[in-house]
Amino acid sequence: MPSHTHTQKNAQSWPVVIGEAARRAGVSARMVRHYESLGLLPPVHRTDSGYRQYTEADVHALRFIRRGRDLGFSMDEIATLLGLWQDQGRASSQVKSIAQRHIAVLAERIAAMQAMQRTLQSLVHCCHGDDRPDCPILDDLASADTDLTPASHEPTPPRQRRSQAARST
Repeated sequence: MPSHTHTQKNAQSWPVVIGEAARRAGVSARMVRHYESLGLLPPVHRTDSGYRQYTEADVHALRFIRRGRDLGFSMDEIATLLGLWQDQGRASSQVKSIAQRHIAVLAERIAAMQAMQRTLQSLVHCCHGDDRPDCPILDDLASADTDLTPASHEPTPPRQRRSQAARST
């Protein structure tokens, strides 16, 4: 049978100060203050000495915000989702629409990152990586005429770029 003090230790008492709220939500106290400043949390009660007091609902909202950030939602999207979460009369279609738009944004970012990866792989493949000073990686980085749109992350071969530069001078 567990001792009385052991049971008391495991029970979470509310409200809690900012450090404890942050710990329970898995965020920093700085982020708690930031989320408050953005209006994601309602104004919290303060003690007579000015310490913020967070309720269980506040910590739950902080966890919601953290999870939204973990999934890459913007602060505006999280604010909207938080409002929908707290609105029992919401239509799930609104939530789904926000998530679908976010999926499309993530797909664009992934495509851009994959293009960057292909470019870097190509540049690394072209680089001899020896004692010679020629380096297609540095040449590409120094090239002001490299097109960086997501559709064209393929580098111009260094020799072709040098001959193009010579013709334009």
